[in-house]
Amino acid sequence: MDFVIATSEDDVTAKLFEITNGKGVNVVFDPVGGQEAAKIINAMAQDGRYIIYGALSHDDIAVPVFPILGKHLTVRGYELFEISTVPEKLAQAKTFVYDGLASGQLRPEIDKIFAFDEMVKAHEYMASNQQIGKIVVKV
Repeated sequence: MDFVIATSEDDVTAKLFEITNGKGVNVVFDPVGGQEAAKIINAMAQDGRYIIYGALSHDDIAVPVFPILGKHLTVRGYELFEISTVPEKLAQAKTFVYDGLASGQLRPEIDKIFAFDEMVKAHEYMASNQQIGKIVVKV
């Protein structure tokens, strides 16, 4: 099942508990962070893991201490350099991606394809945040 939460309209914490039948969220991969993080952390399950891998909001995450302590949550940061700077991990990641693409198990969503001479247009489109999926520039 798919769910949409309109963060400007919905009570994020209540909606996450509703979606999980009151159990809370086990794993969160958050590319945004900011003040909304507290609402997500408050809706996490016992022993849940919150992983922030981006900072699209540019604000620090609000970290509610009592849910972290009471539910034994793990709050962790992740960045690509954990893999890309370690040759063995990078080789493993490449194999995973290449094999997944070859088998069809990984299917990237392509939003738009631009010609190389449309690089400026592609960058402007990316900056507009209108895309749903990847932007490809043909070389």
